[in-house]
Amino acid sequence: VQLQASGGGLVQTGGSLRLSCTASGRTFSSVIMGWFRQAPGKEREFVAAVNWVGGNTYYTGSVKGRFTISRDNAKSTGYLQMNSLKPEDTAVYYCAAGRRWLATSEREFDYWGQGTLVTVSS
Repeated sequence: VQLQASGGGLVQTGGSLRLSCTASGRTFSSVIMGWFRQAPGKEREFVAAVNWVGGNTYYTGSVKGRFTISRDNAKSTGYLQMNSLKPEDTAVYYCAAGRRWLATSEREFDYWGQGTLVTVSS
């Protein structure tokens, strides 16, 4: 599975961005698509995930109500709509493909896209 992330950029506090992640290759081997982020000087953390079949989602607490993850199976693409952005959301965002529902650990995601930088100015 190859993943291509895009959509990062610079936005002001309170603004919105939508990240995209397009999958190719043996996409049927993955059950979920997730997003992680890594802020400067911090470890990478789980943000959200969606399963390809059914579209069920789950989120880390700090983004609930602000971020929405979704997927378009026909396009093999997942999205992360980020609203009400805060400076603490500044990070490199990575999409990843995993095999287990409710996985949140990096170890449970087998394939990773390159990061896309999101910068939220105050």
